[in-house]
Amino acid sequence: MRNDKPILYFLCTGNSCRSQMAEGWARHLGQERVEAYSAGLETHGLNPRAVVVMQEAGVDISDQESKLIDPDLLHRADYVITLCGDARDTCPVTPPEVTRLHWGFPDPARTEGTNAEIMAQFRHVRDGIRDRVAEFLREIVR
Repeated sequence: MRNDKPILYFLCTGNSCRSQMAEGWARHLGQERVEAYSAGLETHGLNPRAVVVMQEAGVDISDQESKLIDPDLLHRADYVITLCGDARDTCPVTPPEVTRLHWGFPDPARTEGTNAEIMAQFRHVRDGIRDRVAEFLREIVR
């Protein structure tokens, strides 16, 4: 790692749900041991359902913003982690010293059905991202 704290950069298409949740979990679970950021190929705004389900889990992401990929941060990151296939396939090129990972999760914002069914999918994705972030932090942070 090139920094005192590893920099994790979570990318998704719209930076509205999955990457925002991953950033929130990394900040929450990593505490002061990592720097976590998120961005998208586009900005779709922060999804209110993502905010709600994260608050249910004790993580406040309401102050996070939907952002475009920052080329400087992309090159400074230790890990660039894509959470959707579109971001994986179209993410800008990173230098060889940046570790690129892909954690594919379904987009909960595309779920159709009742509000209860949609929220259940948001919770399912939230919990999957939490588990993957926790496992990753155990691997990289001592």
